[in-house]
Parts: sequence; C-alpha cells; structure tokens
Amino acid sequence: MSEARTMSRPTAVTDFEEFVAARSAALWRSAYLLTGDRQRAEDLLQTALVKTWRRWESIARREAVESYVRAAMATTYTDWWRRRWNGEVSTGDLPDTAPAGVGEAAGVEVRRDVLAALDLLPRGQRAVVVLRYFDDLTEQQTAEALGISVGTVKSQTSRALAALRTSPLFAEGDPS
Repeated sequence: MSEARTMSRPTAVTDFEEFVAARSAALWRSAYLLTGDRQRAEDLLQTALVKTWRRWESIARREAVESYVRAAMATTYTDWWRRRWNGEVSTGDLPDTAPAGVGEAAGVEVRRDVLAALDLLPRGQRAVVVLRYFDDLTEQQTAEALGISVGTVKSQTSRALAALRTSPLFAEGDPS
C-alpha cells in the first residue's frame, strides 16, 4: 500500500501544480476582493493553497478542489479579521492595473468604485457578495464556504445589495 502511495505522489504534485497554474489568477482576484490589498490577497491565497495541499488527495478525489480553496480563503479571511491580523485597509492606494497574468474585467474607475464600495460593507456582507457574485457560488455553496446558514446568506446578500444600491459611488450623474 505504501508503494502505491509513493508512486502516486509525483502525480499528486503535478496535479496540484497544474491546478494552481490554471486557477491562481481567478483565486487571487477573489482574495483581493476579500482583503482589498495585494499583499494580503497573496498571503490569503497562499494560506488557502497550503491548506488545500495538506488534504489534496481526498479533495481531488471528490473533484471539489476549487470550492475547497474558496472555502479555505473565506474561513481564513474571517479568522484573520477576528484576530485583527489584517488591521486597517486603505482605499487610497488601490492598484490601477492588475498583476501580470490577471485579465482586466473592467476599467480602472469602475474597479476602484467597486472596491471602494465593497470596502464600505461589513466583513460578512463583503464575503457573501464576493462569493456569490464574483465567484458565482450558489447560496448553498456560499453558506458552506462561510459556515453559516442559507438564510444568513440571503439576508446578508439583501442588506449588502441594498447598501450598494444606495452607495454614492454608483449614483447616476456622479461628477467624479
């Protein structure tokens, strides 16, 4: 049995490396939306990938790798916030461009407005919005990733969307 396990190790390493190469840009964007900071996004993604690697064989067999990484990011983000590890997040120095390899989804001004609006949301609402609308998770998947009920996902989503709708950042005819 140990021989078979040893032989599968190179395959597991290769599979993990391929997953990281294929999905890291999208996962980094989610981490950035959660943290609002490049370095913290990198730390968050790295931490989630380490957690994923530790359980790679069982996760890969279930074909639930990406959802596991996203859940690990959401949980780690929440843990950091609870420990106050992340401190303050400045919105004054948002990046004008994404890092190399990360595609541009919207113009710089729209990105800044979205990030600034997300930054105004409470931590729980921000996490729900990122997972639901940027990562396209279902209510059930979001609830599982955050360790909350589906009802809480619905109420947090409703409150977050109401706050975003009334945000001056998205007001029609905004001169800025």
